[in-house]
Amino acid sequence: MLLRRRALTGTVLLLVFLCLCYLSRNRSKSQSGSQGPSAERLLETRRLISALDYAHEDAQRPPPYGQAVVLMGQLPVSDPEVQRYQQVLQQMDFQVHMSRYAETRSFLRRQQVSGWGLLLCLSGAEQSCLRRINFSHLQQHHMVTHLCLGRASRQSLKALEGKAAPTDFHTTESASQQTLEVPGSKKVNLLPVLVKAFSDAGGGFCHFLSRSQLTESKLPMRPGSCGSTSWKVLLSQQRSSPVDVLSPTLVAMVNVYVLVTSVSPLTAFLHDVGVAMQSGQQRRGRPVKIREFLLQQLGAPDSHQALRQVKEVLGEVLQAASSSETQEATSRCLLCFQLLTFTILFSGSISPVIVQVDAGLTFSPLSNSSFDRQITRDQILEDVLRFLLAPPTHLSSAAKFGSCRGTRPFCLSQDHFLFLQRFLQQLQTPSAFHLLYPRISSSSSSSSFSAPPSLPDLQQQIARVFLLQKSRDEDLNKSTNQQPGSSKQGNVCVDPHLRQIYTEPPLALTPPFSPRIKEYSAEVTFDLVSVRIRPEPVSSACKVHLDERQGPRMANYPVGLGTSRIRILVMGGPQQQPVVMAIYTLHVLREGRPILPMLGGHVTCSFLQDCGLVVQPSLPCGLQPHTMSPSPAKTCRSGHAPGRWVVPCLSCSDNRTCDWREVAWQPDGCYHPVVRRPLLQDCMTDRKVLFIGDSTNRGMMYFLMERLNSSLEDWGKAHNTLIYRNLNKGRSQVSYSYYPQFWMERSQRPAFKEVLLQLLDRSGPLLNSNLTVLVVGGVQWLKTKHLRTIQEVLDRKSLRNISVVVKSLGMGFHLPVDGIRSLTLTEIQALFRQNLEILSMAEQLEYEVIDTLSITMGRHKEFLQGRCACHFHEVEKLQRNQSEKTKEPRSGPGESGLTRLSPIPDQLKRSSPPSYHVRGPVNQVYSEILLSRLCPGSKTETHLCAAE
Repeated sequence: MLLRRRALTGTVLLLVFLCLCYLSRNRSKSQSGSQGPSAERLLETRRLISALDYAHEDAQRPPPYGQAVVLMGQLPVSDPEVQRYQQVLQQMDFQVHMSRYAETRSFLRRQQVSGWGLLLCLSGAEQSCLRRINFSHLQQHHMVTHLCLGRASRQSLKALEGKAAPTDFHTTESASQQTLEVPGSKKVNLLPVLVKAFSDAGGGFCHFLSRSQLTESKLPMRPGSCGSTSWKVLLSQQRSSPVDVLSPTLVAMVNVYVLVTSVSPLTAFLHDVGVAMQSGQQRRGRPVKIREFLLQQLGAPDSHQALRQVKEVLGEVLQAASSSETQEATSRCLLCFQLLTFTILFSGSISPVIVQVDAGLTFSPLSNSSFDRQITRDQILEDVLRFLLAPPTHLSSAAKFGSCRGTRPFCLSQDHFLFLQRFLQQLQTPSAFHLLYPRISSSSSSSSFSAPPSLPDLQQQIARVFLLQKSRDEDLNKSTNQQPGSSKQGNVCVDPHLRQIYTEPPLALTPPFSPRIKEYSAEVTFDLVSVRIRPEPVSSACKVHLDERQGPRMANYPVGLGTSRIRILVMGGPQQQPVVMAIYTLHVLREGRPILPMLGGHVTCSFLQDCGLVVQPSLPCGLQPHTMSPSPAKTCRSGHAPGRWVVPCLSCSDNRTCDWREVAWQPDGCYHPVVRRPLLQDCMTDRKVLFIGDSTNRGMMYFLMERLNSSLEDWGKAHNTLIYRNLNKGRSQVSYSYYPQFWMERSQRPAFKEVLLQLLDRSGPLLNSNLTVLVVGGVQWLKTKHLRTIQEVLDRKSLRNISVVVKSLGMGFHLPVDGIRSLTLTEIQALFRQNLEILSMAEQLEYEVIDTLSITMGRHKEFLQGRCACHFHEVEKLQRNQSEKTKEPRSGPGESGLTRLSPIPDQLKRSSPPSYHVRGPVNQVYSEILLSRLCPGSKTETHLCAAE
């Protein structure tokens, strides 16, 4: 009770104080005649500002203001747009209720008008998301915002004529705005006077000009400015104009964004970010700071004048548009606003003209692929929320009926008091929005000093005093802050956090993004094979790099099956030696093909190539009906026997009805046997296998080592020469050399012949028989000239009788990935023809060949981790219980005869080295073919399939 009486008394005293200030004006004038009217007006304005500040500090913020209801409509909670607004509102101390309209209806009906302060309807919300709000009962702390798509249609504007109500966003340029009917109250829109004023009255002619004596020729506007003229057309016209050729000054178009918070009196703010489009320099626009852009293009003196001209042009047109439209008498809407996009043209002069006006935000000149459009849009809308949602002042019911509401000539009504207080609060709020209108001139107000000051007069006086004090403070800071490095404070990364992580397509991050959370995960479907990512830092002084210190700021990432990890480094410090200040990690889990178990009634389908990447245009793509012939009785005579993939499905017309666990490679008319481990070990006794190639060849080597030893205990992504001498109980040897060494300068890379000779020398002594095997190949570097080099080197080393196995080309580099080459479809088809040449020459030289291109092209989406999208294998570390279960029984001499279910002693568990497993069904297929070609005479019991 005491607190209530104190708040009530303080507010009444405040309004009485305001009245006394104005009642004493004439007395003060007679006592200070030497100061003149301007000095006295300045003094009174400062007193008024002090009173408004005091009222704002003394006012009690009503508890419901902190309750925000966000209606998502059809948007999921994980949508980046939803998460962004939720994050901003939570940072502003709102308690956010996320809901769809149907769920929120009961909440709003139960809480009525006292349980919430902000209702935010996003672009995905249904048309009737505001129907349950009775706007005739809105209180002064309420704000209703609808984030809809597009500018107003002509029919909507006709219905909205003269109406004013709470708020609306306009954020894109495609769809028509919807008029929201609210039973028993006004139609909901945002400053419809301006929306209608800048609507197209026909032929691009602005509607407000049809109701005034003005014409476009009397205003700094081009004809048809309210139409839908393309910026490219306008800029191309300037490119060929004489001004463009003769004048060395600026020729550019700039989209500027204006926030209008009141029509009467006109109040507008200009955002400091725009979109610049310059003639002959860029194919698309780029986001710029307007002041910095003009300074860069024109230099200091002209840029200041140009910015003043921009504000004068915008203010003149806004004033003409707002004053030409008649309005019905309605209560003032303190929280109404309108976002406008003005496209201004500099054509060899520092005085621009307006060439287009949009009642909303338009970013069409910006590129979608670089996220510039989305980032700029989010930045401006976030600035709008922070600028407008500062806690408003709430007057008690006693103040609402105070003495200043009467007929006293110098007292402020409650409506005017709240308006001026809100305006002052906007001036004082640090923001990217800067005052555009009212224009502040050096001369005093035009109204008579003896007459009561009008609301626009008071508003302009407040703005003049505030900006004057702000200018003095800035000058004082410049004169006192001369310490070394202080001028560079704006370039220091003091807040090393991300504002947002932008992805295309949008990823649903878990947990929802927050600058303070450093690790996220996201799940994607099988068909999503790449993602574009651009992290945006909170501060432009902080630099962002992906994966490594010198990594790109934005990149396309291939998303392999399983989990891919993307690291985001936020860096600061000197440009020469930046330091990592924060690391964000994104784990992307890509699902495998959908699996539908076959319970009977299935058909067998086959495929050779995917319809999304047709390598052989003359052959069909996708699933085709397949007739299973009886199991072929003969084994394949070569490793490149033509074949296709077969899989059981409910229907060959839908690959989602297949059991992809049972997919298998089926050669035509023959089969590749699977060599059992005991037979493989006997076959590989006293043999040396030499691998030369890239990481895909290395994957085959590790598969051989695991099959031969029953486990893989030594593994690494080596890019040099490796030799393993302890395989098969020391009876077999495997060696490997990486080629080509792509990370080196082309002129410094060792030649294929040099690497091959080094591998032969380090693997010796070698026998000139099939006990020595050379496996050569990779993704796409192998050519027929390398086969000729092999023949020359083997002749020189007297190794002509060794076995040579050629791994042909493979799928990879088919996705657009930043930093590495990317093949077009035409280039991939040419690669297939090159592969045929390799197969033909290998046969001529009597080399064994494995056609990995035919095997991988139908399953090109099933790549694993790696930027090349060419890896069909991955080495994973096994847990001890996994490794125990995967080992086959050992039956050789000296072995204990442990089965895969036998317990292992504790001391053996502690002393055992880590174990690894090579996974990847596609790699398994062509690796098993390699083993069947190395041991062609082994007796087997199974056919080759893709199951691991």
